[in-house]
Amino acid sequence: MAPSSSRPLRQRHRPSPLHILLASIAALLTSLPVAATADGLPELGGGDGLYREILRDETVLRLKELGKISDGEGYLERTFLSPASIRATAVIISWMKDAGLTTWVDQMGNIHGRFELTNSTKEALLIGSHMDTVVDAGMYDGSLGIICAISALKVLKVAGKLQRLTRPVEVIAFSDEEGVRFQTTFLGSAAVAGTLPESILQVSDKSGTTVQDVLKMNSFEATSTAISQAKYNPESVGSYVEVHLEQGPVLEALRYPLGVVKGIAGQTRLKVIVDGSQGHAGTVPMKLRRDPMVAAAELVVTLERLCKEPNKLLTYDEECSCFTEESLAGLVCTVGELNTWPSASNVIPGQVNFTVDIRAMDDQVRETIVTSFSRLVLQKCDDRLVDCKVEHKHSAAATHCDPELTSQLKRAARSTVSAMPGRTVGAAGETPVLMSGAGHDAMAMARLTKIGMLFVRCRGGISHSPEEWVMDDDVWAAGLALFNFIDQNVLAVSEEELEAGQNAVAVS
Repeated sequence: MAPSSSRPLRQRHRPSPLHILLASIAALLTSLPVAATADGLPELGGGDGLYREILRDETVLRLKELGKISDGEGYLERTFLSPASIRATAVIISWMKDAGLTTWVDQMGNIHGRFELTNSTKEALLIGSHMDTVVDAGMYDGSLGIICAISALKVLKVAGKLQRLTRPVEVIAFSDEEGVRFQTTFLGSAAVAGTLPESILQVSDKSGTTVQDVLKMNSFEATSTAISQAKYNPESVGSYVEVHLEQGPVLEALRYPLGVVKGIAGQTRLKVIVDGSQGHAGTVPMKLRRDPMVAAAELVVTLERLCKEPNKLLTYDEECSCFTEESLAGLVCTVGELNTWPSASNVIPGQVNFTVDIRAMDDQVRETIVTSFSRLVLQKCDDRLVDCKVEHKHSAAATHCDPELTSQLKRAARSTVSAMPGRTVGAAGETPVLMSGAGHDAMAMARLTKIGMLFVRCRGGISHSPEEWVMDDDVWAAGLALFNFIDQNVLAVSEEELEAGQNAVAVS
């Protein structure tokens, strides 16, 4: 049952032992002493309005702390409802409470921290990202968006501005986005968006443990009815914003710390199976071979050419003349996995199969590339006298960010970069507008509400690796931009600000 108002649905059953334990740990963590001013508020430091101590120093420390909570020994791994995930939940709850938020954990393990004025009926602003990681991960992917959001709201608290929020604001740490454990992405955000199928409970991991089993092991109800309680009523949500490291090299090349996202690329995944004639590596003459490995190699190179220079390989029937340079921008194709049978050094393979990942912002471009590649596969396999089959494994349409939200985030980013000391930016000085080739929780949340995304520069464009790294000052810029976004769009104007604006007009 979905929430019927702007207030999220609270669980009506008795709190589980897990929830009681998490609440106790969170209470202990929030009771730890912090530096405070004479009026009892945590020390902001400096009067420049940049809140360095919270938005940079404390945020970076928290990123490092969360990055140490892992199921792996010597590397970072934190998957859906794993022991490390449960430990991380208690820590995140403590940070949310420290920011003045009311917290709870829903029936898919998502962590919520919310502030709203009494009897508020306005649509909520949701801000979030994911707390799970890949195997051998970096410490910024997902965590950066969660902690920056908490930090921005903590600044509102210590600056005495929480009470001026014109609508509810909620931070969500989604339990699963990467899909590492169950090979199914967006478990957390899809539950909130209301698009998670009931069949998800029976999906199993490599050990045979199902999603339902894992939920029960962690004291959740693990029923379709309970999971449906995580769903939000679309009428109660006004928008969703996500801060995320770019996971690409563009912002670094432009020498700019932040960028706004115009959309998330659509994706198609294929599996190509090539069957030939298995034989002895030393006795079958080259001219008599039906070698699937050589055919597969040619197909991989063909895919590369098709995506680098599509207009040279597309036929008239495939409407190559319809595609502009802009529509083809961001088209990327990848072969990430290749398997052979029997995979022996002295045997001509009998079968080779490989995966294909095709992404583009323009869905028509992506679909045309898929059609063209499928045609070329059959053509080149016929030429080599091998048998080929193309299986479609996954397809997702592109997701477009809301233009108004994008404009507001762009304004917040620009004002942030202009205000920060010692900033060096690209010659253009304009906040870059990017597309995302990677999937994000925003894709799932777009089924619930309008979305906006802010990207943060990362070194070398590296992600999903322990080498993933964001400069401390860029972490600061991300948190400050999010704070400015809230300040510019969600806060009521104070009497002092109104008077200052009137005086400025009178002087001019």
